[in-house]
Amino acid sequence: MTTPDSPIGPGLGEGLPGSVPRRPRGTPAPQYVLTEDTPVYVISVAAELSGLHPQTLRQYDRLGLVSPDRTAGRGRRYSARDIQQLREVQRLSQDEGINLAGIKRIIELENQVAALQARVAELADALDGAATAIQQREAAVHASYRRDLVPYQQVQQSSALVVWRPKR
Repeated sequence: MTTPDSPIGPGLGEGLPGSVPRRPRGTPAPQYVLTEDTPVYVISVAAELSGLHPQTLRQYDRLGLVSPDRTAGRGRRYSARDIQQLREVQRLSQDEGINLAGIKRIIELENQVAALQARVAELADALDGAATAIQQREAAVHASYRRDLVPYQQVQQSSALVVWRPKR
């Protein structure tokens, strides 16, 4: 990368729409967080990591078994989660003998279960929050009682036995 005052001139593509602006010297580089959902692998690397042929990956993408992200140029980018899913598709197909339509249905059902579990957890958190809010409101109501209006009498404990007989 060149500097604007170098004899070569500004870097290639600088100042164009969509180009990344240059960081001033001395500022730290931005921190990128890579998760297992970050699409980083091109199709050849993903094929090698999953043990499949790139054409097989393209076929799985067309069938909707594994859907990688796309770059602006429509190139496929696979994440670590996509590669795990490719390995699972291969295992189900080769070891379990399940056809691709069955594998697609299994994946859809697993995704649905995961979404429902996330929703249950979300609703449980909302329920806990509502219970806490109710307890706080109840405590506020109890704290607002006017205790000076309630007559207080010391109740004496007695061990006397009283026999009650109804009138006839």
